[in-house]
Order: sequence, then C-alpha cells, then structure tokens
Amino acid sequence: EREARDAARRHLRTVESRAHALAVPCDSVVIEDEHPHEAIIAIANERGCDLIAMASHGRRGLKGLVLGSQTVKVLTRSTIPVLVYRQPG
Repeated sequence: EREARDAARRHLRTVESRAHALAVPCDSVVIEDEHPHEAIIAIANERGCDLIAMASHGRRGLKGLVLGSQTVKVLTRSTIPVLVYRQPG
C-alpha cells in the first residue's frame, strides 16, 4: 500500500508540474477509500471543482466499449462534468 501511495504521489507531482508549466490550475490529492468513486466525487465537490478528469484503460474492440467500474460510477453519480481520457495507441 505504501508503494502504491508513493507511486501515485510521484505521478501526480509530474501531472501538476506539467499543468503549471502550461498555466493550467491543478491540485491533486491521494486518498484511500473503500468506495473510490464516492471519494472522487466528495473531494471534487469539497474543492469546488468544475471538471473531473479520469483515464480509461484504452482497450479496443468489445472490451473498449466498457469503461472501468469506478469511471462508470463517477460518470453516472456525479453532478460535476466528467472527462474520460484514453491515451492514443
């Protein structure tokens, strides 16, 4: 768990650095929760976010039609717009 938290923090520092270099406001948080979709929505609401950005797995074909379960839960339960990004290739 500690390694996963550390890896998440390193990744988010990279994302924040890139966003700030482009003058895009960015703030991140690492939280552990039994229900990740609820935590994502709660934190976004607490921080007054106007967009939730999430990555998809980028699968192709029939599997590509199905988003991850947490992504679907955020999409269907959030009142904040959700952007789902799939890395090309």
